[in-house]
Amino acid sequence: MPDHSFDTPRTRDEAKQRAKALRGELFARGVKISYSQALERVAAELGFRDWNTAVARLSNDPDFALQVGDTVSGTYLKQNFTARVLAVTELSGGSHFQVTLDLEEAVDVVTFDSFSAFRRRVNGTVDDRGISPARTSDGEPHLVIRALTSPLG
Repeated sequence: MPDHSFDTPRTRDEAKQRAKALRGELFARGVKISYSQALERVAAELGFRDWNTAVARLSNDPDFALQVGDTVSGTYLKQNFTARVLAVTELSGGSHFQVTLDLEEAVDVVTFDSFSAFRRRVNGTVDDRGISPARTSDGEPHLVIRALTSPLG
Protein backbone atom coordinates (compact mmCIF):
# COMPACT_ATOMS: atom_id res chain seq x y z
CA MET A 1 0.00 0.00 0.00
CA PRO A 2 1.52 3.41 -0.95
CA ASP A 3 2.44 5.82 1.85
CA HIS A 4 0.19 8.55 0.44
CA SER A 5 -2.93 6.39 0.16
CA PHE A 6 -4.75 8.36 2.86
CA ASP A 7 -8.20 7.38 1.56
CA THR A 8 -7.78 3.61 2.02
CA PRO A 9 -10.40 2.42 4.52
CA ARG A 10 -8.84 1.34 7.81
CA THR A 11 -11.93 0.76 9.95
CA ARG A 12 -15.26 -0.99 9.41
CA ASP A 13 -17.06 2.35 9.27
CA GLU A 14 -14.67 3.68 6.63
CA ALA A 15 -15.05 0.48 4.59
CA LYS A 16 -18.85 0.83 4.75
CA GLN A 17 -18.57 4.46 3.61
CA ARG A 18 -16.34 3.33 0.73
CA ALA A 19 -18.93 0.70 -0.25
CA LYS A 20 -21.68 3.34 -0.36
CA ALA A 21 -19.47 5.61 -2.47
CA LEU A 22 -18.52 2.74 -4.79
CA ARG A 23 -22.17 1.82 -5.26
CA GLY A 24 -22.96 5.44 -6.12
CA GLU A 25 -20.04 5.67 -8.58
CA LEU A 26 -21.12 2.50 -10.35
CA PHE A 27 -24.77 3.59 -10.43
CA ALA A 28 -23.72 6.87 -12.06
CA ARG A 29 -22.12 4.76 -14.82
CA GLY A 30 -25.27 2.67 -15.26
CA VAL A 31 -24.12 -0.34 -13.22
CA LYS A 32 -26.49 -1.44 -10.47
CA ILE A 33 -25.12 -3.50 -7.57
CA SER A 34 -26.52 -4.19 -4.13
CA TYR A 35 -24.98 -2.75 -1.00
CA SER A 36 -23.78 -6.22 0.01
CA GLN A 37 -22.08 -6.62 -3.40
CA ALA A 38 -20.38 -3.26 -2.85
CA LEU A 39 -19.19 -4.44 0.58
CA GLU A 40 -17.73 -7.58 -1.01
CA ARG A 41 -15.92 -5.47 -3.64
CA VAL A 42 -14.44 -3.21 -0.95
CA ALA A 43 -13.29 -6.27 0.99
CA ALA A 44 -11.56 -7.53 -2.16
CA GLU A 45 -9.96 -4.08 -2.75
CA LEU A 46 -8.53 -4.31 0.76
CA GLY A 47 -7.15 -7.79 0.13
CA PHE A 48 -9.67 -9.78 2.18
CA ARG A 49 -11.37 -13.00 1.04
CA ASP A 50 -14.85 -11.62 1.77
CA TRP A 51 -16.74 -8.99 3.77
CA ASN A 52 -16.99 -11.19 6.88
CA THR A 53 -13.21 -11.57 6.95
CA ALA A 54 -12.81 -7.80 6.49
CA VAL A 55 -15.21 -7.13 9.39
CA ALA A 56 -13.25 -9.47 11.63
CA ARG A 57 -9.92 -7.83 10.75
CA LEU A 58 -10.83 -4.14 10.53
CA SER A 59 -11.00 -2.17 13.74
CA ASN A 60 -13.22 0.74 14.64
CA ASP A 61 -10.50 2.02 16.95
CA PRO A 62 -8.34 4.70 15.34
CA ASP A 63 -4.78 3.62 14.47
CA PHE A 64 -3.50 6.92 15.76
CA ALA A 65 -3.11 7.20 19.52
CA LEU A 66 -0.45 9.37 21.15
CA GLN A 67 0.61 9.99 24.72
CA VAL A 68 3.13 12.37 26.18
CA GLY A 69 6.49 10.59 26.21
CA ASP A 70 5.81 8.44 23.12
CA THR A 71 8.55 8.16 20.52
CA VAL A 72 7.30 8.85 17.01
CA SER A 73 8.67 9.12 13.50
CA GLY A 74 7.35 10.89 10.45
CA THR A 75 7.90 13.85 8.20
CA TYR A 76 7.75 17.58 8.84
CA LEU A 77 7.75 19.74 5.70
CA LYS A 78 9.02 16.67 3.80
CA GLN A 79 11.96 16.16 6.23
CA ASN A 80 12.15 12.80 8.03
CA PHE A 81 12.33 12.86 11.82
CA THR A 82 12.20 10.86 15.03
CA ALA A 83 10.83 12.72 18.03
CA ARG A 84 9.47 12.55 21.55
CA VAL A 85 5.89 13.73 22.16
CA LEU A 86 5.87 16.64 24.61
CA ALA A 87 2.16 17.51 24.49
CA VAL A 88 -1.09 16.24 22.96
CA THR A 89 -4.40 18.08 23.04
CA GLU A 90 -7.56 16.53 21.60
CA LEU A 91 -9.52 18.82 19.27
CA SER A 92 -12.90 18.47 17.57
CA GLY A 93 -14.04 15.54 19.69
CA GLY A 94 -11.02 13.41 18.81
CA SER A 95 -10.97 13.96 15.08
CA HIS A 96 -7.85 16.17 15.35
CA PHE A 97 -4.98 16.66 17.80
CA GLN A 98 -2.64 19.54 18.55
CA VAL A 99 0.82 18.05 19.15
CA THR A 100 4.18 19.35 20.32
CA LEU A 101 7.21 17.30 19.30
CA ASP A 102 10.85 17.46 20.37
CA LEU A 103 12.84 16.24 17.36
CA GLU A 104 15.97 14.15 18.00
CA GLU A 105 17.76 16.11 15.29
CA ALA A 106 16.82 19.55 13.99
CA VAL A 107 15.40 19.63 10.47
CA ASP A 108 15.95 22.38 7.90
CA VAL A 109 12.52 23.72 6.97
CA VAL A 110 13.79 26.05 4.23
CA THR A 111 14.29 24.75 0.69
CA PHE A 112 16.48 27.64 -0.50
CA ASP A 113 20.21 27.05 -1.01
CA SER A 114 21.11 30.54 0.22
CA PHE A 115 20.01 30.06 3.85
CA SER A 116 18.64 27.56 6.34
CA ALA A 117 16.19 27.56 9.22
CA PHE A 118 16.48 24.59 11.55
CA ARG A 119 13.71 23.50 13.90
CA ARG A 120 13.95 21.05 16.74
CA ARG A 121 10.57 21.71 18.39
CA VAL A 122 7.49 21.37 16.20
CA ASN A 123 3.85 22.22 16.92
CA GLY A 124 1.15 21.05 14.58
CA THR A 125 -2.36 19.77 14.13
CA VAL A 126 -2.97 16.26 12.81
CA ASP A 127 -6.09 14.19 12.18
CA ASP A 128 -6.90 10.83 13.76
CA ARG A 129 -4.49 9.15 11.34
CA GLY A 130 -1.58 11.42 12.28
CA ILE A 131 -1.76 13.47 9.08
CA SER A 132 -1.82 17.25 9.00
CA PRO A 133 -4.69 18.85 7.10
CA ALA A 134 -2.31 21.71 6.19
CA ARG A 135 -0.42 21.08 2.94
CA THR A 136 2.68 22.36 1.21
CA SER A 137 2.31 24.08 -2.15
CA ASP A 138 2.76 20.70 -3.90
CA GLY A 139 0.07 19.01 -1.82
CA GLU A 140 2.18 17.14 0.74
CA PRO A 141 1.00 17.22 4.38
CA HIS A 142 3.01 19.59 6.59
CA LEU A 143 3.23 16.93 9.30
CA VAL A 144 2.83 13.14 9.26
CA ILE A 145 3.28 11.22 12.53
CA ARG A 146 3.65 7.47 13.05
CA ALA A 147 3.84 6.06 16.58
CA LEU A 148 6.92 3.97 17.36
CA THR A 149 6.76 3.25 21.07
CA SER A 150 4.79 4.18 24.14
CA PRO A 151 6.39 4.72 27.56
CA LEU A 152 3.61 2.58 29.09
CA GLY A 153 4.31 -0.45 27.14
